[in-house]
Amino acid sequence: MFRFLFRLAAMVALAIAVIMAVLDATRTVAASNLVMTPLKVSWSAVSPDTLARTEAFIREKAGAAAWDSVIDKVLDLPGFVLFAMLAFLLYAVAYRRQRRTGNFAVGA
Repeated sequence: MFRFLFRLAAMVALAIAVIMAVLDATRTVAASNLVMTPLKVSWSAVSPDTLARTEAFIREKAGAAAWDSVIDKVLDLPGFVLFAMLAFLLYAVAYRRQRRTGNFAVGA
């Protein structure tokens, strides 16, 4: 059950990463210059209210230094990179190893 949920979350994160990469590729072609939109810009365009509330929550619970030194720098990375990394991590958590028993060749 949990593997399914992690794989589903990985699939959603990968879909978001692909959508963000296509948007950046379209903007790159239109501008004739490399465009990689930071996640902070995309987030503030979609929902500035939640970005402000998240910033206030982290500043209150973890301190202003945590937001300024860690979270702010992470949000400056391109959105498709962050969502692709999240998809990879979620899929790695849900990955099931194949058992090696019974896969031996019979000697002649």
